[in-house]
Amino acid sequence: MPTYVILVFAVVLLDQAVKYFVQNQIPLDHSVVIVDHWFSLAHIRNYGAAWNILNGQQWFFTLISIVAIVVVIYYFLKLWKNWGYALGLTLILGGTLGNFIDRLRLGYVVDMFELNFINFPIFNVADCALTIGVIIILLVMLKDDSL
Repeated sequence: MPTYVILVFAVVLLDQAVKYFVQNQIPLDHSVVIVDHWFSLAHIRNYGAAWNILNGQQWFFTLISIVAIVVVIYYFLKLWKNWGYALGLTLILGGTLGNFIDRLRLGYVVDMFELNFINFPIFNVADCALTIGVIIILLVMLKDDSL
Protein backbone atom coordinates (compact mmCIF):
# COMPACT_ATOMS: atom_id res chain seq x y z
CA MET A 1 0.00 0.00 0.00
CA PRO A 2 2.83 2.53 0.61
CA THR A 3 3.72 2.33 -3.09
CA TYR A 4 0.27 3.61 -4.02
CA VAL A 5 0.51 6.48 -1.51
CA ILE A 6 3.86 7.46 -3.04
CA LEU A 7 2.32 7.31 -6.52
CA VAL A 8 -0.52 9.64 -5.46
CA PHE A 9 2.04 12.15 -4.18
CA ALA A 10 4.15 11.73 -7.33
CA VAL A 11 1.17 12.48 -9.59
CA VAL A 12 0.23 15.56 -7.53
CA LEU A 13 3.84 16.75 -7.38
CA LEU A 14 4.40 16.31 -11.13
CA ASP A 15 1.08 17.99 -11.90
CA GLN A 16 1.80 20.98 -9.68
CA ALA A 17 5.42 21.27 -10.89
CA VAL A 18 4.38 21.36 -14.56
CA LYS A 19 1.68 23.92 -13.75
CA TYR A 20 4.21 26.05 -11.85
CA PHE A 21 6.64 25.88 -14.78
CA VAL A 22 3.96 26.87 -17.30
CA GLN A 23 2.68 29.73 -15.14
CA ASN A 24 6.19 31.13 -14.83
CA GLN A 25 7.46 30.52 -18.36
CA ILE A 26 4.50 31.01 -20.72
CA PRO A 27 2.36 34.16 -20.70
CA LEU A 28 -1.32 33.64 -19.94
CA ASP A 29 -3.41 32.72 -23.00
CA HIS A 30 -0.32 32.02 -25.11
CA SER A 31 1.22 28.79 -26.34
CA VAL A 32 4.63 27.59 -27.46
CA VAL A 33 4.82 25.12 -30.34
CA ILE A 34 6.77 22.02 -29.37
CA VAL A 35 6.09 19.88 -32.47
CA ASP A 36 4.74 21.75 -35.54
CA HIS A 37 1.08 21.02 -36.25
CA TRP A 38 0.97 18.42 -33.47
CA PHE A 39 1.68 19.65 -29.94
CA SER A 40 2.05 22.90 -28.05
CA LEU A 41 2.49 23.95 -24.44
CA ALA A 42 -0.11 26.53 -23.55
CA HIS A 43 -1.01 28.53 -20.47
CA ILE A 44 -4.72 28.83 -19.89
CA ARG A 45 -7.01 29.17 -16.92
CA ASN A 46 -9.91 26.75 -16.96
CA TYR A 47 -12.85 27.90 -14.85
CA GLY A 48 -14.98 24.97 -15.99
CA ALA A 49 -14.45 21.43 -17.21
CA ALA A 50 -13.56 20.01 -20.63
CA TRP A 51 -14.53 22.36 -23.47
CA ASN A 52 -15.24 24.92 -20.71
CA ILE A 53 -18.56 23.33 -19.77
CA LEU A 54 -20.06 24.56 -16.50
CA ASN A 55 -17.76 27.58 -16.67
CA GLY A 56 -17.53 29.38 -13.32
CA GLN A 57 -19.26 26.67 -11.27
CA GLN A 58 -16.40 26.30 -8.77
CA TRP A 59 -18.73 25.31 -5.92
CA PHE A 60 -19.97 22.39 -8.06
CA PHE A 61 -16.45 21.21 -8.95
CA THR A 62 -15.36 21.55 -5.32
CA LEU A 63 -18.30 19.41 -4.18
CA ILE A 64 -17.72 16.83 -6.94
CA SER A 65 -14.00 16.68 -6.07
CA ILE A 66 -14.69 16.07 -2.37
CA VAL A 67 -17.23 13.34 -3.18
CA ALA A 68 -14.85 11.76 -5.71
CA ILE A 69 -11.96 11.74 -3.22
CA VAL A 70 -14.10 10.05 -0.56
CA VAL A 71 -15.50 7.47 -3.01
CA VAL A 72 -12.08 6.69 -4.51
CA ILE A 73 -10.50 6.24 -1.08
CA TYR A 74 -13.39 3.98 -0.02
CA TYR A 75 -12.98 1.74 -3.06
CA PHE A 76 -9.20 1.82 -2.80
CA LEU A 77 -9.37 0.54 0.80
CA LYS A 78 -11.81 -2.14 -0.33
CA LEU A 79 -9.91 -3.24 -3.48
CA TRP A 80 -6.25 -2.36 -2.85
CA LYS A 81 -5.12 -6.00 -2.95
CA ASN A 82 -6.02 -6.15 -6.65
CA TRP A 83 -3.12 -4.24 -8.23
CA GLY A 84 -5.18 -3.21 -11.29
CA TYR A 85 -7.94 -1.58 -9.29
CA ALA A 86 -5.42 -0.10 -6.88
CA LEU A 87 -3.34 1.42 -9.69
CA GLY A 88 -6.36 2.86 -11.47
CA LEU A 89 -7.83 4.30 -8.28
CA THR A 90 -4.44 5.71 -7.28
CA LEU A 91 -4.13 7.58 -10.58
CA ILE A 92 -7.71 8.84 -10.30
CA LEU A 93 -7.03 10.06 -6.75
CA GLY A 94 -3.78 11.79 -7.75
CA GLY A 95 -5.45 13.50 -10.71
CA THR A 96 -8.46 14.58 -8.68
CA LEU A 97 -6.22 16.02 -5.97
CA GLY A 98 -4.04 17.86 -8.51
CA ASN A 99 -6.98 19.74 -10.02
CA PHE A 100 -8.66 20.17 -6.62
CA ILE A 101 -5.55 21.91 -5.28
CA ASP A 102 -5.75 24.38 -8.19
CA ARG A 103 -9.43 25.07 -7.59
CA LEU A 104 -8.87 25.70 -3.86
CA ARG A 105 -5.66 27.70 -4.28
CA LEU A 106 -6.35 29.62 -7.48
CA GLY A 107 -10.08 29.37 -8.19
CA TYR A 108 -9.40 27.73 -11.57
CA VAL A 109 -7.37 24.89 -13.06
CA VAL A 110 -4.17 25.53 -15.03
CA ASP A 111 -4.13 23.63 -18.33
CA MET A 112 -1.22 23.36 -20.76
CA PHE A 113 -1.14 20.39 -23.15
CA GLU A 114 -2.55 21.40 -26.53
CA LEU A 115 -3.06 18.93 -29.36
CA ASN A 116 -2.89 20.97 -32.56
CA PHE A 117 -4.03 18.23 -34.94
CA ILE A 118 -7.50 17.82 -33.39
CA ASN A 119 -10.17 19.97 -31.79
CA PHE A 120 -9.61 18.75 -28.25
CA PRO A 121 -9.63 20.58 -24.90
CA ILE A 122 -6.31 21.75 -23.52
CA PHE A 123 -5.49 19.51 -20.56
CA ASN A 124 -2.90 18.91 -17.81
CA VAL A 125 -1.02 16.15 -15.99
CA ALA A 126 -3.90 15.60 -13.54
CA ASP A 127 -6.29 15.08 -16.45
CA CYS A 128 -3.89 12.52 -17.96
CA ALA A 129 -3.70 10.63 -14.66
CA LEU A 130 -7.50 10.65 -14.34
CA THR A 131 -7.98 9.38 -17.89
CA ILE A 132 -5.36 6.64 -17.60
CA GLY A 133 -6.80 5.62 -14.21
CA VAL A 134 -10.32 5.30 -15.64
CA ILE A 135 -9.03 3.26 -18.61
CA ILE A 136 -7.17 0.91 -16.25
CA ILE A 137 -10.29 0.45 -14.08
CA LEU A 138 -12.40 -0.31 -17.16
CA LEU A 139 -9.87 -2.85 -18.46
CA VAL A 140 -9.64 -4.54 -15.06
CA MET A 141 -13.43 -4.65 -14.80
CA LEU A 142 -13.64 -6.35 -18.20
CA LYS A 143 -11.32 -9.08 -16.99
CA ASP A 144 -12.75 -9.36 -13.47
CA ASP A 145 -14.76 -12.58 -13.23
CA SER A 146 -16.06 -11.70 -9.76
CA LEU A 147 -18.35 -8.92 -11.04
